Amino acid sequence: MKRIDFRFGRAGRMMPLVVAAVMIGWAAFSQSNVNGYVLAFFAALITGVIFAKDEKAYGEALVYGLSKPMFAVIVLAVILAAVSGKLISASGAVQTIAAYVVAAGFTGRLFVAATFLITCLLAFATGTSVGTYFVVIPILFPVGVMAGAAPEFMIGAIVSGAAFGDNLGPISDTTIASSATQHADLGTVVKTRTRYSLPAAAGALLLFLLFSGTTDNGAVIEAAGREADPVSLVMLVIPVVIIVLCMMRRHLITALSWGILAGIGAGLLFGVYTMEQLIAFPGGFAVSGAVIEAITGTAGTVAMLIAVFSLLGVLECGGLFEDVRGLLERFAKRERSTEATIVLSVGILSMITGVISVAIVALGDLVNEIGEKAGVNRYRRANLLDCTGCVFCFLAPWTVHCVIPAQQSAQFGEQFAVAPASVPFVNYYSLCMLVMLLVAVLTGYGRKRPED
Repeated sequence: MKRIDFRFGRAGRMMPLVVAAVMIGWAAFSQSNVNGYVLAFFAALITGVIFAKDEKAYGEALVYGLSKPMFAVIVLAVILAAVSGKLISASGAVQTIAAYVVAAGFTGRLFVAATFLITCLLAFATGTSVGTYFVVIPILFPVGVMAGAAPEFMIGAIVSGAAFGDNLGPISDTTIASSATQHADLGTVVKTRTRYSLPAAAGALLLFLLFSGTTDNGAVIEAAGREADPVSLVMLVIPVVIIVLCMMRRHLITALSWGILAGIGAGLLFGVYTMEQLIAFPGGFAVSGAVIEAITGTAGTVAMLIAVFSLLGVLECGGLFEDVRGLLERFAKRERSTEATIVLSVGILSMITGVISVAIVALGDLVNEIGEKAGVNRYRRANLLDCTGCVFCFLAPWTVHCVIPAQQSAQFGEQFAVAPASVPFVNYYSLCMLVMLLVAVLTGYGRKRPED
């Protein structure tokens, strides 16, 4: 990895971020879909060329960002999840479930709250927030909207539940990274983290029950009742296979692949689909069917991920991580100031990188060092690292935690679409966790050592 020098020093190095922030603000104010964020990040990449002293090194940094394994995993997961979601939604399973839900009277805010709890359990069990989106959104999101819940609150409940699972799940990459970097026992980390995560989850559940928006979808509900087809429920084999394999610690990509294969097999066997409905070559250089429609529908999200990871490579090669580490070393003196600086620095890095575990690993050794000097115990440090990431990374509208749910919501039609900039305001878990962090740092709540 070659270091990039920029004209005008630190100011030049920050220009791509400034351009991205301005364009994102413009897109958010205009209620843009994912494509507005695509423009924002590509504008940032192009602007960076002007300020880079070594254009070759700048180009290599772009490629370096795309070489990160996380990029390939997320892109493949987005595409495969789109296929599995299309298989479910096009089968009529969503309408059938919606009809049963409405008939049972389980609608509006009750369904939003239940969605939050279900997502919490799935994310906790599987240890993956992104994987949880791909399982839950294709089913619970459209059903909830058809049952009278406002689309943004359904997405908020799902993202909140995913944040909870990422935060507390013992097999979550963030839980493992935070405990390992601070040399803390994983079981004790999870036990002590409940001091923060359970109150935040309780607060989020209460907010969803009290303040979730509802809509009058009488016509949609009536149509769902007419279209209900119990046979279509066999397509629920897709999320079942994915969830089971994720719980068995199989790779997300292979879990999604097996889910698709199971769905295609079940769909053909029970007559839900014909082969022509799934894949067809009608001639004239054309390809049609549910599978190719799902793949091509992810173009905007994939383009944005390309731009985001390219920019991440530029920022890393430009010295961003060193800047944030310098912030830690400069302000971390006493126990409270050290804790506040940990929250601030991890928050900044997780928002910029969009990947919590990257921020934790990048700052882990330094947090360990300055935390020991200031008397912050290892379990407290691990919890601050993880809880901070599950606040700021989930609340940044350009990260996968806002963009992917927004992209998934749009596939059901305009009345279902949620803008990425709307997601942070309804992610009640991360907002409640932000309050918990402020209380923890200011009052010392949760600072007690596990052995005390």
